[in-house]
Amino acid sequence: MSLTVESKLPEVGTTIFTVMSAMAAEHGAINLSQGFPDYNPPEALVDAMCEALRDGKHQYAPMIGLPALREQLAITVQSRYQRKVNPDSEITVCPGATEALYCAITALVHPGDEVIVFDPAYDSYAPAIELAKGKALHLPLTMDNFAIDRDRVRDAINSRTRMIIINTPHNPTGSTLAYDDLDFLAEVTRDTNIVILSDEVYEYLVFDGAQHNSVLAKDELFQRSVAVFSFGKTFHATGWKTGYCVAPQNLMAEIRKVHQYVTFVANTAVQFALAKFYAEDTEHLSGLADFYQGKRDLFCAGLKETKFSFTPSRGTYFQLVDYSALSDLVDIEFCNAITRSGVAAIPLSPFYKEPPDHRLARFCFAKNDGTLKQALGILADFTRIE
Repeated sequence: MSLTVESKLPEVGTTIFTVMSAMAAEHGAINLSQGFPDYNPPEALVDAMCEALRDGKHQYAPMIGLPALREQLAITVQSRYQRKVNPDSEITVCPGATEALYCAITALVHPGDEVIVFDPAYDSYAPAIELAKGKALHLPLTMDNFAIDRDRVRDAINSRTRMIIINTPHNPTGSTLAYDDLDFLAEVTRDTNIVILSDEVYEYLVFDGAQHNSVLAKDELFQRSVAVFSFGKTFHATGWKTGYCVAPQNLMAEIRKVHQYVTFVANTAVQFALAKFYAEDTEHLSGLADFYQGKRDLFCAGLKETKFSFTPSRGTYFQLVDYSALSDLVDIEFCNAITRSGVAAIPLSPFYKEPPDHRLARFCFAKNDGTLKQALGILADFTRIE
């Protein structure tokens, strides 16, 4: 007799990122689906990592993160967002932003609580809410520019609302929140018990001279917010799986209670390397927006020679495209088809609870220029995808 297993996540399958990357490998396609660079982290950071490994940094770091790294992060937060935070009680280093998001949801969402999620939404949010026995309330972003529909938010908030999850710059659309969006969130959560969970892993990847608008920069929001960041995105090292979160002490204390029993601690050598790099580097962070804008511009210039239509991404390293002139296929079938033809993309429908009728796909431009040009050459040859 076989064992009966009752799934806690019966509607969850394998993440679309894994599926499309596997398909890209199977067909030898250029992988512009999953979001990872095909170039190395800064050489000085790699050297610092090697030094840490040679110097014997192989054992557990403190559960909340290496003190030297937390101190550097506090300096960065104050410089970037004019927010003074206590490195001992308001910053926690985590093995990846996804773990920080999971710990925040698990710690702060109780059975029956409602969590507002904006679709298209990164796919880890809803399963974490479900595991916490909360209810994800999916509100679609506006179709014209993927902005928050404020009327829908006002109508959705009630006595059961415990959390609102925001993501800026936004994966998968590349949109960004404006400062008055933060004003709006402060207004609708004022005198409530609602927490803002702010996924800001692409904080440095904001283009065309715009600034990243963080919950950390707004006094009223900071008191009820958890902000999550990723070293992997910032330093071209997604496989290092290290990030951090910032929150006021009362919220952070609860998050740490979960974190200590999920992974306990982030990678020690990575933390030593990051602490050294933050203390010594003066160029990498300040040049990131220009670096990625250059890649966006190269990719968009090439897209103009194809049948895709698009609005240039305002942030992240993703570019959304409309393929209506190429195909009538639904997005999953379209992405499967072009992957078999040489370039892998991500469909948008898996990011929705109830996908709208659109013809959109997401490409990642965090690739070497040669890789992007090769992919663009293949995309330019597409005339009709059936």
